Amino acid sequence: RERKMPTPTYVALATTTLGSDSASVTFSSIPATYRDLVLVINGNTTRSGTANDINLTVNGSSTSYYYTTMAGTGSSTSVDGGSNDSRIRIANAGASATGVNLVQFFDYSVTDKHKTILARNNSAAWLTNALAGRWANTNAITSIAIASNVTGSIASGTTVSLYGIAS
Repeated sequence: RERKMPTPTYVALATTTLGSDSASVTFSSIPATYRDLVLVINGNTTRSGTANDINLTVNGSSTSYYYTTMAGTGSSTSVDGGSNDSRIRIANAGASATGVNLVQFFDYSVTDKHKTILARNNSAAWLTNALAGRWANTNAITSIAIASNVTGSIASGTTVSLYGIAS
């Protein structure tokens, strides 16, 4: 007899589509009723060139983020990361590089372990990257914010959606 695993169900919690450039996008008052969260960012930043990343923070915290990224353009590769950083750099984006970013938060509401974060970015015009990270904190995640790195903004037309995953 075959045993089947439950099929995870994505429940839409919130979606924001920017009508103008914005310094950041924040989802707050996230309910603790799901197993995991998925953040989907479909868009880009207004900053072009290098250091045009989308940064992520949770619960307004500016400490205890650890991550490793790997990226490829089709002709080159790179590896980067942060240790006890003030944010997680989840994606390389830019004014000419609309991409889709998927960010998963595992066991986001439990209070007995650090939070694991996996992210990937797909942008044919720029690069593809993947990230493994952790927020070294046992608090439940109740808010998530994204912002452009250094200068620039999240570009008008970008859509950001948050989903809860029920099993």
